[in-house]
Amino acid sequence: MIFFSFALRNVRRHSVRSLLATLGIVIGVFAIASLGVMGNSINLLAAALIADVGDTVVITPHTALGDAGFVGDPRTTVAATITEADFERISRAAGGYRTVPVLEGAAELLSGNEGGYALVMGLPYEDISHLLDLSEGNYLRAGSRSCLVGVYLAREYDLRAGSRVTVGGESMPVAGVLEERGFAFDINPDYAIVVTKERFFEMFPDREGGYDYIIVRVTDPDDIDGVKTAIDTALNRRDETVDITDSRQALQQVNEIYDAMGLFLLAIGAISLVIAGVSILNVMIISVTERIREIGVMRSIGARRNEILLMFLYEALILGIAGSIIGGVFSFAGGYLISVAALQVFTAGTTFGEGATIFDPVSVAYIVFAMLFGVAVSMASGLYPAWQASRMTPIEALRG
Repeated sequence: MIFFSFALRNVRRHSVRSLLATLGIVIGVFAIASLGVMGNSINLLAAALIADVGDTVVITPHTALGDAGFVGDPRTTVAATITEADFERISRAAGGYRTVPVLEGAAELLSGNEGGYALVMGLPYEDISHLLDLSEGNYLRAGSRSCLVGVYLAREYDLRAGSRVTVGGESMPVAGVLEERGFAFDINPDYAIVVTKERFFEMFPDREGGYDYIIVRVTDPDDIDGVKTAIDTALNRRDETVDITDSRQALQQVNEIYDAMGLFLLAIGAISLVIAGVSILNVMIISVTERIREIGVMRSIGARRNEILLMFLYEALILGIAGSIIGGVFSFAGGYLISVAALQVFTAGTTFGEGATIFDPVSVAYIVFAMLFGVAVSMASGLYPAWQASRMTPIEALRG
């Protein structure tokens, strides 16, 4: 242990230089761990949000393209809807699972002296209670000329059950206010007006009966693939008529996006840690240069090359462990605060996803990984100077 004590003595003797090198490791470890925790927290939030509709299959019309232009040019896109006949075929292929057609349009909204445009959604009245929850008021009934209002639209225009609102030039009572649904894979009415399907066609007579998309609620997740296959066979046997997706695919895509983002954030943190490694390399080279005569004395009294090597590696190890521990401690607090701020931005100040976990085993693993990486970078940075010191002969070192 005498060589470890020599290394510790040298770290203390050059305290300012050692402190600056350690600070670089602290910053690098903090950057990797905090950015990793933040990326994982956003990933967990997205997974929690989509998991709420994990039994949903959504069928959308396959987008047709005109002859002009290149594929993917939005100017060549032709609007498409799902016909009533195709909806009936989807319902039969769904094998008894609830199948809900969804209509969407935009209309001018007036409430008192305030106005703007809002999304109008049309749903069969019997399906509304199965898709949406109320925070106040009552659901729509058959033939109802009332509407339901999304929670954010209600807050913006100060609407509640019993209020009146003008939509598309027609005044209608508000039957109820919907609970916040947030980021949902199937339907999101938080900023929308919801009316019955029949009322929607009265408000938008030019729609000619086409649906924007169809929702199938598959209560048994094991049947999702079978339902998708049956719908694909029924509608896409000859031509590509509809696109069929489920929440699992959406979750997989979200995971891939945020995994890539997490790797990008880790790469940014790793750069700072590599820079810290260069700082330690510089400190170690200076340390070897200053102690050439000391190395000569130690070699002349019998110190072996591997002992000289270990002495300088111990010095790099002390700097790496000290910086990694401090950086790891800061990462728990900093990672939490950064993640909270990122989630607030991601949710735009809403309450959905507020129960999402920030720290889980993966987040802790990021911190541990950053600390181990910090120690490894420190050891790697000290390896060459330590090897250079161990290769000196006693006479060569004493001359220095």
